[in-house]
Amino acid sequence: MSKTPKAHEESERRIIKAFKRKGWSEVKANDSWAIFKIMSEFVEGFEAMQRIRPCVSIFGSARTKPEAAEYKLAEEIAFQLTGNGYGVITGGGPGIMEAANKGAQRGGGTSVGLNIDLPFEQQPNPYIDKEKSINFDYFFVRKVMFIKYSQGFIVLPGGFGTLDELFEALTLIQTQKIGRFPIILVGRKYWQGLYEWIKQTMGEKHHNINPEDLDLFQLVDKPEDAVAAINTFYSKYMLKPNF
Repeated sequence: MSKTPKAHEESERRIIKAFKRKGWSEVKANDSWAIFKIMSEFVEGFEAMQRIRPCVSIFGSARTKPEAAEYKLAEEIAFQLTGNGYGVITGGGPGIMEAANKGAQRGGGTSVGLNIDLPFEQQPNPYIDKEKSINFDYFFVRKVMFIKYSQGFIVLPGGFGTLDELFEALTLIQTQKIGRFPIILVGRKYWQGLYEWIKQTMGEKHHNINPEDLDLFQLVDKPEDAVAAINTFYSKYMLKPNF
């Protein structure tokens, strides 16, 4: 999708601003203010999230329409998760996120939305629990909340933002910066090409990952298979959703 004249003008303004020379006092003032704002987002996020029950994060495109098969798939996965004792965390916006919050709410489970302020989207969807809708300015603070308070990731078809969350989790688990949790990619037809590229090009051809790194995630198609993968993972450790 091509940029509108207004969007193009804003993009150029940001580029020019990035190269503008600033005095030390201006840099120090801006950075000091940013530090306090970042701290406040972490504090607010930690205080809100530490009160929720075990949850699974569901990711996917904000552009998915309610009539799409992926929308219905996300809603059903979230519904089944609540039936197994899990709450649901999403990015709080439309599309797959809305579907997942809708399914969690329909199942009577915890429905959390970690919304991000963006210039072109997004507004919190109406299916988030009122006290569990949190707004962020910084993507990296928001990603910490997803990682810290999720017992698993379920990833449906999406774009750059979805891939960002997916590879953030894979990298942290691979490098043992966090404990392992289940990562489930839903929709073999959508994800198979990426899987083959990771396996063959990244792994077998260039040896940039180890063969066992492919075990950090799995591909499924059905809602019940996604939920079963979460339950199977934790059954190995004799843990239930109320841990």
